[in-house]
Amino acid sequence: MKLKNINQPLTHEQVEVINRIIKKYGNEHSRLLEILLEVQSLMEGQYISKAVAYYIAEKMSLHISRVYDVISFFSALSEVPRAKYPIQVCESIVCRVNESDNLLNQLQSLLGIRLNEVTYDHKFIIEQVPCFGACDKAPAVRINGKVYGPLHSKEQIKEVLNSLE
Repeated sequence: MKLKNINQPLTHEQVEVINRIIKKYGNEHSRLLEILLEVQSLMEGQYISKAVAYYIAEKMSLHISRVYDVISFFSALSEVPRAKYPIQVCESIVCRVNESDNLLNQLQSLLGIRLNEVTYDHKFIIEQVPCFGACDKAPAVRINGKVYGPLHSKEQIKEVLNSLE
């Protein structure tokens, strides 16, 4: 179930879903990342809106800065709307040695967008992120939590893109 996530007051349905997720994790402050990830995955646009962030902070008795610290630190979280398939390209030294710049250039060429731009149909965005622990698959991309790699050829990249809805 995808929930609308526009920067307006939360709906009753959104509040219920967020409450259920917080309860599932026992309202544990140490589980904030997991809570935010699960909530974000259910939001249209795959992001944590200001209203959602403030509600989670209030519900968990946290200062809002704690919630935003987590959102801003982890590349898997976003406070702005994202595409259906955020393509995260690792920018670690291991991936760069294994030609992640070539992978990035090919993605930009195939999709007709530059870094941090969204395709016209809101299907893809290309982002560079710190290491996501897939050095053995370098150069790699992560799309909605799934790692694809190594991706050396245009054909391999096209195959990954075509495998998505």
